[in-house]
Amino acid sequence: MEPVIDQACAAALYSADDAGLDTGASLLAADPSADDAAHRRGEEFVRRAWERGWQPADVVRIVRRELDENRAALAAALITAETGRYDRLPPRWADQIAELPAPAPRNRPDRFGYASAMLELYRLLLRLPAIEPVGPPPGRVADAPHRPPAHGEPRMLTRIRALLAKAEATGFPEEAEALTTKAQELMARHSIDEALLAARTHAADGPGARRIGVDAPYESAKAVLLDSVASANRCRAVWDSDLGFTTVVGFEADLEAVELLFTSLLVQGTAAMTKAEAGQRAGGRKRTKTFRQSFLMAYAQRLGSRLAADTARVTAAADADAGSAGAAGDAPGGLLPVLAARDVAVTETAERMFPRTTTSRVRGVSDAEGWTHGTAAADRARMGPHAPGIDR
Repeated sequence: MEPVIDQACAAALYSADDAGLDTGASLLAADPSADDAAHRRGEEFVRRAWERGWQPADVVRIVRRELDENRAALAAALITAETGRYDRLPPRWADQIAELPAPAPRNRPDRFGYASAMLELYRLLLRLPAIEPVGPPPGRVADAPHRPPAHGEPRMLTRIRALLAKAEATGFPEEAEALTTKAQELMARHSIDEALLAARTHAADGPGARRIGVDAPYESAKAVLLDSVASANRCRAVWDSDLGFTTVVGFEADLEAVELLFTSLLVQGTAAMTKAEAGQRAGGRKRTKTFRQSFLMAYAQRLGSRLAADTARVTAAADADAGSAGAAGDAPGGLLPVLAARDVAVTETAERMFPRTTTSRVRGVSDAEGWTHGTAAADRARMGPHAPGIDR
């Protein structure tokens, strides 16, 4: 006789209607002895997602986006169980697992409801498309050559995080401006130090990639902001609007900078938008959606050129310092050729990973007040219109 889990999956996972889902859930709910097999099947579906290029944070994000928070908690339980099989996990996986939502308890009193939610999750996992991997799946983690970090790297990253946290917390725009600018300057300096160290030691490490969620609402404005931050930090960003994330390609120190700064600027921008919107509504305005969209788009575009200008200023100063101190010997050919070579490597890696991207203009900005307030908020964040399109 066919196992109950096979009967339930055959009924529920390969049809789009709720009748099949109800049939499968009824089979599982009526047979508690099938529980362990049902959860093992879920772990198998999670393992298939790893083979298709997905990572823990990606899976939870798509489940939350397509289903709900309860199914995301179920997915977290499966991920925790499946990844517990491995002695070693790929880089950054442990951090992603630590940030998962609290796993849902197994076998709730409402057995039918629990089985229905579980099978609905399995149906989504089964249908996940293959995506470009940004690292090996668990079980295939190769030993990477070790290169010591630039001097003071842990202290530098701690200091950058502290500056951005203060910028997010302060109620004074001028202070947030100064703190965010200082953080970007430190990131640019850190990137330069890493580039020079790699050139001096002939390190073989090349560009990598990581995925960053771009969540609703106002995804297009958030994607433009992330593209601006990535470009200013010598990275390339490719947005997948259907799956709700952007893949950022670059060297590790730059990827870290992009994620830190994007997260902080999004927090700052959202706080500034909420404050500006409250003032508009107090004056009798009701078009909050168009105001927010226009605000965030202006904020994102305004930051682009200002971030790029900050990076260019730090780079020029570092190149001048290297020349005056006779430090060009730290790397073959000096600083600028080293950075140019890394830019080429990033572009080639991005084009190899995504050979068929398109660049599209983002439309839908229709609120002049929102645009004006968003531009002003970007100026206060000290970071502009320089992101006419994004790779998709």
